[in-house]
Amino acid sequence: MAAGVWVAGCSQQSGTSEGASAGAAVQGGELVYLEQQAHTNLYPPAGGFYPNGGVLNQITDKLTYQDPKTLEIQPWIAESWTINDQATEFTFKLRSGVTFSDGTPLDAAAVAKNFDTYGLGNKALKLPVSEVINNYERSEVVDPLTVKFYFSKPSPGFLQGTSVIGSGLVSLATLARPFEELGDATRIIGSGPFVVERETLGKELLFKARADYKWGPAQHAHQGRARLDSIRLVVTPEDSVRIGALLSGQAGLIRQVQAYDEKRVQEQSFQIYAPSTRGVNNSIALRPDNALVADLRVRQALLHGTNTAEVVQTLFSANYPQATSVIAKSAAGYVDLSSELKFDPQQSQRLLDEAGWTLGANGLRQKDGQELVLTAYESLPQPQNKETLQLVAQQWGKLGVKLNVLAGDAGSKTLDSLDPAKTPVAPGMVGRADPDVIKSNYYPTNRNVLLQKGGVSQKVNSFVDDKLNGLLDAIAAETDAAKRLQLTGDVQRYLIAQAYVIPIFEEPQAFAGATTVKDVGFEAVGRPSFYATWLAKP
Repeated sequence: MAAGVWVAGCSQQSGTSEGASAGAAVQGGELVYLEQQAHTNLYPPAGGFYPNGGVLNQITDKLTYQDPKTLEIQPWIAESWTINDQATEFTFKLRSGVTFSDGTPLDAAAVAKNFDTYGLGNKALKLPVSEVINNYERSEVVDPLTVKFYFSKPSPGFLQGTSVIGSGLVSLATLARPFEELGDATRIIGSGPFVVERETLGKELLFKARADYKWGPAQHAHQGRARLDSIRLVVTPEDSVRIGALLSGQAGLIRQVQAYDEKRVQEQSFQIYAPSTRGVNNSIALRPDNALVADLRVRQALLHGTNTAEVVQTLFSANYPQATSVIAKSAAGYVDLSSELKFDPQQSQRLLDEAGWTLGANGLRQKDGQELVLTAYESLPQPQNKETLQLVAQQWGKLGVKLNVLAGDAGSKTLDSLDPAKTPVAPGMVGRADPDVIKSNYYPTNRNVLLQKGGVSQKVNSFVDDKLNGLLDAIAAETDAAKRLQLTGDVQRYLIAQAYVIPIFEEPQAFAGATTVKDVGFEAVGRPSFYATWLAKP
């Protein structure tokens, strides 16, 4: 997840830099923006999928705004807030005069309904609970511009949670729609600087600037309506087509620039943007409910048999730092675990021998008549994920372990990915600039990438790690900032000690833009915002 914030353009190495544009900003024009994938569902808590978030970030505002450089939480729709000592009661004073694009007020009643829905879900409408909200109990409308939230246990991450893409504020009419209707972008009524004028489902969106918008983040350099008149978002899956359109001047900005195209783009004087996602690194998760990886020694063998340096050096660029822990170096609570992640194929061979897996005549490890053959599905949103998994498969093959990398259609992939018997290996990552990001990824009732019992999968037989879940609960409830960061370190150490996860690299969001596109903004975990963007003359 992420926070809603805009800043000036990013340099390749340094993330964001204020005042990167030259000359006076002008108003008007249309930005053509090419996106690799179509959005799926625009219920705000589904905004963690980057194509969804890229749409929501233009049309919704948040209660608060997280500065992408300092990570400070600042006023936006909320002018101010108070939190009790136990972090179980949060009171927000709202700006007056804010309206949704359908003309209805963004007042305390609307904010209360948003967070009652995100915090509790709505089973009748199939609207799920947000992964960034823990221990939510209820809301109270104190007066038309004051709303109070109550939590059953301390929830220190909630304030940052009000700034993230999954907490985008939408109208009461939008919240009354069932989940299956929220894939239609024209039905998402927000208060943001743009509105969706029309959509060709799965292909194109046209955003128009909202003329009366005047409630951007309080400390943002740009105020008033958006500078652009419109944004044309075109879904363009083929990497070569996106690059070609950019270089030929048919597009101003593109997302998901592959590392192998960066040099070509820069040599022609286009700019690379690579904002960090500041969360759980691009990783491979191992699912212990599957008997083949239930033995800690097997998981440790796979961890130490993975040459992440080779993956990064072969497939990626300096914008993709080799992972040294479960979370990125820029993430809150990061601890350096590189000494625990060393590539050591001799140790891997020894561990597999100890676990009773012996090399057969065909070069595969065997035990009790079964071969050590594992399966993973590629993850399309992650950069070069198929190639990453295939290179890891080559590395594991030298140990006598076979990894099948499957594409699969959407239906079979979704079902099989929830079955540890079919997919003992799973790629994943999640961005959010708060320690709760680890809970989002590994907790059973959140993303549950390890597939524990108690989550959405009904295929898990017995795997539950109460110690891990206790640590994750503790992070979500610890009100002492220093202790919360200590717990974040503890859970990183535990995940690696159990070899549940093999961190590969710190994943940025990679964009490329024409030099005429100025003040491209990114929130704290790399989703674009075009509120301040403007077009200079060539």
